[in-house]
Amino acid sequence: MLDFIKNLSRSGWYWAGLVVWGLALEGTALYYQYALDQWPCVLCIHVRIWVMGVILVSLLAIAAAKKPGLNLFFHVLNTLMFAGLVERSYILLGTERGFVFGSCVMDLGLPSWFALDKWFPKIFEVWASCGYTPELVFGITMAEALMVMSVLLFIFSLLMVVLSIKQAGSPRG
Repeated sequence: MLDFIKNLSRSGWYWAGLVVWGLALEGTALYYQYALDQWPCVLCIHVRIWVMGVILVSLLAIAAAKKPGLNLFFHVLNTLMFAGLVERSYILLGTERGFVFGSCVMDLGLPSWFALDKWFPKIFEVWASCGYTPELVFGITMAEALMVMSVLLFIFSLLMVVLSIKQAGSPRG
């Protein structure tokens, strides 16, 4: 099993899978927003930004697949994206469940040079205040699903970093 994961860490299929996963999440969020009228809060938009970051890192990793030595860099960068996703998912779940207290404003809080909400308002504009996420299936909310998914992907991404470090240090590299 570990050999399979080692091979996967060098494979374009891993990165392509993350692109598909990210697009599925973004598509699901937009479906809930536009088809089901479940408006996104600032934390939901932050989650979308982290997921978009995973998609972009994965696309860059696919494009640079032939460059030796970049595999570890992209795995580390991807792990940082998942760490951000875990943090935002935790805050979103905590806001929904009431164990995280704070103000949830309508301002995305991005600098003017990174004004995604102005450039792509259909995707990144805040429409609602925080407090709840819609139910997906079997009573599981979006926040709960995101929390579990982001933690699992973060752990798997850390494993990919460790395996990439081992591969970089081995003579067969």
